[in-house]
Amino acid sequence: MEEIAKLVSHSNRVVAFTGAGISTESGIPDFRSPGGVWATNTPVMFDDFVADPAARYEYWRQKAITHHEFVGSEPNAGHRVLARWEQAGLVRGVITQNIDGLHQIAGSQSVIELHGTAREIGCLGCGERFPAERWVSYFEDHDAVPDCPDCGGLLKHATISFGQSLDQSVLETAVQWCREADLMIAVGSSLVVEPAASLPRIAQESGAALVIVNRDDTPLDRFADVRVYESIGTVLTATDGLLR
Repeated sequence: MEEIAKLVSHSNRVVAFTGAGISTESGIPDFRSPGGVWATNTPVMFDDFVADPAARYEYWRQKAITHHEFVGSEPNAGHRVLARWEQAGLVRGVITQNIDGLHQIAGSQSVIELHGTAREIGCLGCGERFPAERWVSYFEDHDAVPDCPDCGGLLKHATISFGQSLDQSVLETAVQWCREADLMIAVGSSLVVEPAASLPRIAQESGAALVIVNRDDTPLDRFADVRVYESIGTVLTATDGLLR
């Protein structure tokens, strides 16, 4: 932890990059883990969602299950430390692959959500956004897929589905952050899902030091300046203590 604390204290443009591992410590299963939703359900492709009413129903059925996991979860020590570092001016912000919104609940203001947020529903027609709870409850109460109350368009969680492109402006902002960073702290990510997985490498190739905290191996381990296999909450809390 001393090495991480030293890097943070000597850096001016620190960016945190987070994956599912930081939220599993809040009780949210990794979608790809044995206990995750994809272990027992086939993901609905974006094109199928748009074209097929049956696929839309299956999508909403799956999302209703995971919605309650998000709603019942709370930020953990890792989320809170990153929020505290932002407030203290130690980090620029967080780039996250997660869709649970726990960084914002913890107090982080500067968050780039690469894969969107499951706490909102978006209309594919008019672009209006709604709180997710309203329409998940509608689906569960009526056993029917809701339509946009404003334009009648298709309602979908404001997340990136399989086969759906990332928001280009969001990705470009994330890339810019990485190019400007002098330290990238990647926590809880397997660093295999592209294009997000390339961001820490972009930061390092632009001159940033790279810290990786993850229980399992990643393809970028050999490039890391510091590599830690312990709990994210434990590592960040210990590092925070050294910085105070």
